[in-house]
Amino acid sequence: MALPPADTPDLPVIDIAPLLSGSPEGARAVARRIGDACRSVGFFYIAGHGVPQPQIDAVYAHSRAFFDLPLRDKTALTISRSMNNRGYAGIDDESLDPDAPADLKEAFNVGREPEGDEAFAPGDGNQWPDLPDFRDAMLAYYTAMRRLGEELHRAFALDLDLPEDFFATSIDRPLATLRLLRYPPATAEEERPGAGTHTDYGNITILSQDMTGGLQVCLRDGRWLDATPIAGTFICNIGDCLMRWSNDIYTSTPHRVFNTGGKVRHSVVFFFDPNADACIACLPHCASAERPARYAPVLAGDYLKQKLDATYAFRKSPEA
Repeated sequence: MALPPADTPDLPVIDIAPLLSGSPEGARAVARRIGDACRSVGFFYIAGHGVPQPQIDAVYAHSRAFFDLPLRDKTALTISRSMNNRGYAGIDDESLDPDAPADLKEAFNVGREPEGDEAFAPGDGNQWPDLPDFRDAMLAYYTAMRRLGEELHRAFALDLDLPEDFFATSIDRPLATLRLLRYPPATAEEERPGAGTHTDYGNITILSQDMTGGLQVCLRDGRWLDATPIAGTFICNIGDCLMRWSNDIYTSTPHRVFNTGGKVRHSVVFFFDPNADACIACLPHCASAERPARYAPVLAGDYLKQKLDATYAFRKSPEA
């Protein structure tokens, strides 16, 4: 089946430097722009994020070094040993879209340290390859992304007419995951997805992608658009937890990856999920008599576990 062509309208590009500068007026202006994007397409680019380009480049270099390791060295760190979603997932290990072929990608996941208070399997910690400076580079980038995610939550709170620090106690022990990804090129005959159509599970995703392209976003009318790489930016999207928290005021948008450009595609993604014990229930001001709460409350850790169990074959029960 031929892949339908994607449209290419622009997603909003938002300079978040005023949010980071400490100016109340600037923070509110950025929050309004982010809120507009979250209410519509659910995706937006951020510029002025303050993460140094050399740090980003170093993470890509370490990512390439990891994926270039012999397969036996990568599978020694298999994610199938980790119910806390840490380690290596190879080609065919994931199916983000159960109605499509398994995803054509490799991945390596890093979680928060220290361990001990996760949603499941306490003490099931990060797995590290024997590569110089790899661990330090990943943890430093993880910290930078976590701080950036916290700032974006300030914007969400301001836009939703909540206290600026409303989310702070729900994201101070986040189930956040740093994920390195390598997508081999799909063949024209197979047209296999690098990542099948899906929504993300948590609050906000912060993605760095190389210039290869391949990420596509589904508009509300069902058309697909290319999320074209823009140098110096991250691309962000809303996940299911924040959609449920906001009672569908913010939208979790389906997206996919088709790497049909003939080159290997690399990306580095940070999934910012709330604390395991955070209760995802309708926020103040997000429900009314005309718009009642649409979702039952759920703990963030339980929701994430449910989604991961459906994604990985090794987590599914034999009867499933």
